Amino acid sequence: MAQDQSREKLRMMIVTALFAAIIAVLAQVAIPMPLGVPITGQTLAIGLAATILGMRHGTMSTILYLIIGAIGVPVFAQFSGGLGVIFGPTGGFLIGFIPTTLFMGYFLEKTSFTLKYALIANVIGMFITLFFGTVWLKFVANLTWPVAFAGGFTPFLIGGFIKAFIAAYVGITVRERLKSARLLIAH
Repeated sequence: MAQDQSREKLRMMIVTALFAAIIAVLAQVAIPMPLGVPITGQTLAIGLAATILGMRHGTMSTILYLIIGAIGVPVFAQFSGGLGVIFGPTGGFLIGFIPTTLFMGYFLEKTSFTLKYALIANVIGMFITLFFGTVWLKFVANLTWPVAFAGGFTPFLIGGFIKAFIAAYVGITVRERLKSARLLIAH
């Protein structure tokens, strides 16, 4: 019994680390948009981590990703890293990933891991990230609220909804397959 628990812990540690790596890889994916604001895969990966892993392990993968980036490994968007990125104008989006994954995972664990609830969680999670990013941008860059809102919130809504749907659909599909293959601890 103790050996089985140790295997499960090790398996989830590996999966958590794997998702930190997935966040780092998808952070480098950018889709150009007509208005010049690219959609990155970073928030998609955050949604996938929370949807697939739940609150505890999804949040741990996000924190691990942020720690790796904070120490200078270029895992943030555009191969950047270091404390300067976290404390810079866009650092609020990164910091916002923590409450985002906490909320999304908690919401899914308290409701159910279905497409409907995953979509709700991912849409709310998008707004949490945008809220933290916009507030941070306003104060760090010393912007007015309208300018911060126009630069840190509005341009990301369409892409955010698209990524929320993708994260919900892919996340639930992958979660079910991992559970059926006994590669994921069910919550």
